[in-house]
Amino acid sequence: MPCMLLDPSEKYKPYTPLKLENRQWPSKTFTGPPIWLSTDLRDGNQALANPMTIEQKTTFFQLLLECGFKEIEVAYPAASDTDFNFVRGLIEKKSIPDDVWIQVLTPAREDLIKRTVDAVAGCKKAIIHMYNATSPLFRNVVFKNSKQETTDLAVKHTKILRQLTDECTAKYGTEFRFEYSPETFTQTEPEFVVELCDAVKAAWGRAGSDLLDRIIFNLPATVEVAPPNHFADQVEYFHTHISEREKIIISLHPHNDRGCGIAAAELAILAGGERVEGCLFGNGERTGNVDIVNLALNQYTQGFNPNLDFSDIQHVIDVVTQCNDLPVHPRHPYAGELVFTAFSGSHQDAIKKGFEEQSKRHALARQNNEKEIWEMPYLPIDPADLGCSYEAVIRVNSQSGKGGIAYLIKQHLQLDLPRKMQIAFYAVVQAISDREAREMTVEDITTAFRETYHVGGSKYEGRLALRSFKISSAPPADPSGEDAEDIRQFDGTISVDGVLRVVRGDGNGPISALLNALHTHLDIDLALREYSEHSIDTASDLQKSRAASYIELVSASDRRSNISWWGVGIDRDIAGSGLRAVLSAVNSHIGDRVLPELKLSVGFSARSGQADIASAIVNSLALELPRRLQAAFFEVVQRSARESGDAIGYDALTTLFKETYGYDMPDEGPVSLRSFELEHLAGARIRLAGDFMFAGKERKLTGLGNGPLSAVLACLHESIAGTLTIREYSEHAIGSGTDAGAASYVELVYEVEVDGQLRKSSGWGVSADTDIAASGLRAVMRAASRVGAVWKN
Repeated sequence: MPCMLLDPSEKYKPYTPLKLENRQWPSKTFTGPPIWLSTDLRDGNQALANPMTIEQKTTFFQLLLECGFKEIEVAYPAASDTDFNFVRGLIEKKSIPDDVWIQVLTPAREDLIKRTVDAVAGCKKAIIHMYNATSPLFRNVVFKNSKQETTDLAVKHTKILRQLTDECTAKYGTEFRFEYSPETFTQTEPEFVVELCDAVKAAWGRAGSDLLDRIIFNLPATVEVAPPNHFADQVEYFHTHISEREKIIISLHPHNDRGCGIAAAELAILAGGERVEGCLFGNGERTGNVDIVNLALNQYTQGFNPNLDFSDIQHVIDVVTQCNDLPVHPRHPYAGELVFTAFSGSHQDAIKKGFEEQSKRHALARQNNEKEIWEMPYLPIDPADLGCSYEAVIRVNSQSGKGGIAYLIKQHLQLDLPRKMQIAFYAVVQAISDREAREMTVEDITTAFRETYHVGGSKYEGRLALRSFKISSAPPADPSGEDAEDIRQFDGTISVDGVLRVVRGDGNGPISALLNALHTHLDIDLALREYSEHSIDTASDLQKSRAASYIELVSASDRRSNISWWGVGIDRDIAGSGLRAVLSAVNSHIGDRVLPELKLSVGFSARSGQADIASAIVNSLALELPRRLQAAFFEVVQRSARESGDAIGYDALTTLFKETYGYDMPDEGPVSLRSFELEHLAGARIRLAGDFMFAGKERKLTGLGNGPLSAVLACLHESIAGTLTIREYSEHAIGSGTDAGAASYVELVYEVEVDGQLRKSSGWGVSADTDIAASGLRAVMRAASRVGAVWKN
């Protein structure tokens, strides 16, 4: 069976180095881009298993124009009717912009040269590219020609081409330029190449020093057989030995047989090359032509405008792959699917830190009106410059680290995780990746984060979810004690396994107050270990900025434990984000553990019983009772329980609430409001005109106030002895959609002098209505009916 030789020198000989004294190219640097010529439609097309149709070539031609090519080799017209007709179609349909030169290829044969010139007749600008093979292998083996016969062949056909192009110019006005390629240049004796090209230049006879008058000598590495430095030596030899150098454009045509096409082109530019022929993404015979996209973007990343536009590189990829029916390799420079991707944990961490530092550096540069230089670990170019997003920069598999995962969360959820939380979530992602043995997509990671920490809307809610809350201050139990700061009281409604629960607790801040409430009501005893927060700015609307909070909880009985639970909360209110973070962590802690159920009867402690009664009302009527109303109704319930000698059930509790406060019942009290109109006056004053019922008698009353409630009190004061004042008022939304409305709670205080004694009483009113003003007014009327007011006749 054939195999690699132990001594390859028995079969292969090394290239012969060029003795180039005083070579200059190693000390040169780039000063700008070369002239570009795309040969996708000729050299690239002839290498395809299924050559492009005219429609595909037309599409590809339009793409090259979009990219900014000014020189495009469109065909080998004498090779086939398809190529000939394609060139004629471009000309006759006027598809070639005035500033674009099309190039066509022909061998040094008279009949084929004539066919080629006929193909471009009538074109505004055309380059005729003629070639013949020049290396000893082709001279001696293929064509049996001497050096002189090879030179004579090239000179003869150059003169023929000159005559034919002169005639075409005279007849059609076509402007011609001439390109000559000594095919197999890299395998030809350097001195013979110079001698041959000098002879061709003389035969052409009109090379001038102006750019468009110069003759193009194209030096192809038809087959790459030596290292790129050798190609540079060959080009520099030609550059320094050809006569009338100022009348010449040295063009390069590297192939990629040794995988050095890019390097060969770049070194040869330093050696004197001024023009490069290649294909997009390196298509071409065998291993392909040099990749112009790669070369151009190499120039771009050195700070030079390559004069080609790949701002939407995915569009370029799509057209090229559709026309060539060849894929772009995932690791292809600049264009591959994975070229901006880091899977390694250390690489991801470096990129994450690089973005963070660069953001600061660029902000400072903007302040100082300086350049915002791109300097990023593992990313030599900004993907955004090529129309790519940062989504593919960090991708996650079993080799990935916490830094990359944290970067994705920050980019896609705007959450800057604390380091310890990064470690915690990293373990979650690694477990999923190991279990499923696949790459984790961004969607996989963000979904895992939302599911783990219960953020991102109702879809990801945990067993405990915050519905509403109020934080208030209370004086310390011992004002003279060491800790005489105000106590914070938490009153809130929490959904517990789908059931609304009213909970309350005390602490030195909102978080400790909520933890106290959870301990009291749900037997969850946790303590705070770590807390951090940051804002999530919305650049388009700062009023919509939100706060993100991160909390680590541990068991209150073992605060040094290695076991902890992390939570995340997001809210427009900083206190709300912290409270939500607490519940996020608590959800991780409780798992499937059974929690104390809501009691549907009374007969327990005043503290816990009051909250459970409020929970029953919020579940049955969707009313979130203010704390003072909770206390007032609790007394009503306790009194009713004592009088009946039995516990009060859930349904009876709801009925008792309605009867006590007239909620959702006909207005049958001593006073009620049948209808009203509000008029807004100057100075933010309001006039209320209403139809009232007093003990079954109708009255029309008018009152002024700073709002609807003070205006209705003004009306009532005309018909009562004493005064009514509002001690507490609160409201909240109720329902949703078209059924949305407001629930209002009013506590009135009534004061009246009877027999020389000041008598004082209070009462609550509750109402709900789709109109918030009507809800508040009816709550006032129901409270007024329950204070025992003395009404005037």
